[in-house]
Amino acid sequence: MRALYEVDGKPAPKIGETLLSAYESGYKRPGPEYLHYLCLVYRVDPGELGYQGPCVCGRGHDQRSAAAAPVPAPEPVTLVGSVVDRSWMAHQLDGNLHRADGSGSMARPPSIDLGEEDVVLRRTLLQLLAGAGVALDGQFLGAVDQLRRKMDDTLVNATVSPTMLDQWEETIHGYGQSYQSTPSLRMLCDVLLDFSEVRRLCDQRQPVELQERLCRIAAQLSGVSGLIMINLGDHRLARSFFRTARTAADETGDRGLRAWVTVREALLPLYYGDPREALHLARKAQDLAGRTPNVAAAMAPAVEARALGQLALRGRSDAAPTARRALVRGRAVFEQLSKNDTTDLVFGFTDRQMSFYEGDTYTNLGDHSKGEEVLRHALTLYSPSEVIDRTLVKLDRAHCALHAGEPGRAATVAKDAINELDPEHRSDILMLRARQLAATVVQNHGEISELRDLREALAGPSVQSPLGNGRLGQGGTPSDASKPDQPRSDPPRSDPPRDMV
Repeated sequence: MRALYEVDGKPAPKIGETLLSAYESGYKRPGPEYLHYLCLVYRVDPGELGYQGPCVCGRGHDQRSAAAAPVPAPEPVTLVGSVVDRSWMAHQLDGNLHRADGSGSMARPPSIDLGEEDVVLRRTLLQLLAGAGVALDGQFLGAVDQLRRKMDDTLVNATVSPTMLDQWEETIHGYGQSYQSTPSLRMLCDVLLDFSEVRRLCDQRQPVELQERLCRIAAQLSGVSGLIMINLGDHRLARSFFRTARTAADETGDRGLRAWVTVREALLPLYYGDPREALHLARKAQDLAGRTPNVAAAMAPAVEARALGQLALRGRSDAAPTARRALVRGRAVFEQLSKNDTTDLVFGFTDRQMSFYEGDTYTNLGDHSKGEEVLRHALTLYSPSEVIDRTLVKLDRAHCALHAGEPGRAATVAKDAINELDPEHRSDILMLRARQLAATVVQNHGEISELRDLREALAGPSVQSPLGNGRLGQGGTPSDASKPDQPRSDPPRSDPPRDMV
């Protein structure tokens, strides 16, 4: 295997006798790439090594069969790796193929509906793994939306086992742990491939208790997809995924889950649209959460406070005291959460997120010293791998310096935050926030020397935005993003304009 890797110009694989022994004994399953090279070495297909499905390359490796009778090449079916191990799926699906019905006859196997959207997503993920540039074109976004529509069509039917649902819930937990550190586009492919599997499992009716669990998984995967779409800047698809998540959450009857979907959806208008809509969704989430302490009950007042902070920045006089009261309510509920609820950045609400939201609110309310203090504390709580929130905190510190009358330091802090990002992490939500700061500096202080360095950092390679025809890597930004954080007389839009400047 090492020799083949060297021939292919790849770094040496991290495989040794111990790992190979684990593969042979069945304790571990090789990933798609290792399995491909193992098939090359042994000159067999995956089935002869005990693994279901074709090789990732889409070709056969059994040279004995090829010598005996040439067969036409199968259509390529691209199987890709994920941030979590999906090896259990093949065994579980294989065990369900021959389920007996009530009459004693064998029921029809579940449909394996590998649609065009799966091919597009798997191809995109392979290109990302190979280090190739990927553009979010119409084909990719169409495949994403088609997958979501299929989930809408099949949410009410499924047949799965409790063991499979246990594994899916572990998978969901893995996404919550890796959400901040995995590049958004790569994460989207992984989540949607699992989302596609769940949709196929929903293709048949199931007992009520299992249906509720599967709907919960569907709601969580759809909610995570909506969050990733926020990061990538596609507002329409983000809203669509949250709508699908609400449909699935409604099937569970779980008010806490419905509240979680709603408060996460509030982040979309908070960053891209009208803070009044974010305020409405945050308060709706509090109503759904009820009186029992839960994740949404703690997060919703904090989001409410951030929305009120933005409204205070735009001149709403009653927003500041209401925002401070919302922070007190949010902190009070947060102190009552269990440890499990305060360790996950996606499905929970952590102390570092609470500090981040408090610092953002204080900054917008004009309490610069308090905002800087809380944001600096929040930054110490995030690990270096938690890229998205950590960068947002740094950009909030830059805005805090700007509001305190230090435009040069603000531009420098923002420039350093952007330069620390790898190109694959330069998603729309981060680049947009930095451009908003640059526009505010120009509006209030004119051209200063530090802005040149910030613009150079923003002009570097980055994830392409699916909005309009603009590209983030070329310095484009939604026209609404160029407006500084100042009061304005025109009604805010629910979505930024499509034209790019």
